[in-house]
Amino acid sequence: MDTAPTITQEPDEPDCADRFTRVQSSAEFGELRRSHRSFAFPLTVAFVAWYLLYVLLSNYAGDFMGTTVVGNINIAFVFGLAQFLTTFLIAWWYSRHAAAKIDPKAEALKAGLEASK
Repeated sequence: MDTAPTITQEPDEPDCADRFTRVQSSAEFGELRRSHRSFAFPLTVAFVAWYLLYVLLSNYAGDFMGTTVVGNINIAFVFGLAQFLTTFLIAWWYSRHAAAKIDPKAEALKAGLEASK
């Protein structure tokens, strides 16, 4: 027995796919995507490069990574902790960027989409 609700569309209501396609092709949506990409892609590339540097140094520069900084703490340990620190910093920085630049644009698009129902 099928208990899924049946969704009916009013005859004068535009098709949902048409509304979404219209929003997706709008300049506002393009600006929203640019705001996200201009922040996320460069930071992702930088973080992956930083991570790969850590891995490569760990594999091929053992003497350097084994250099003692203080006590039993060496450069490899400091770099490993820095990986965690940069992860949290990037997450914090992105949340600020999203709140300031992305969320207002997304809310405006959402409001426009809901108003066109």
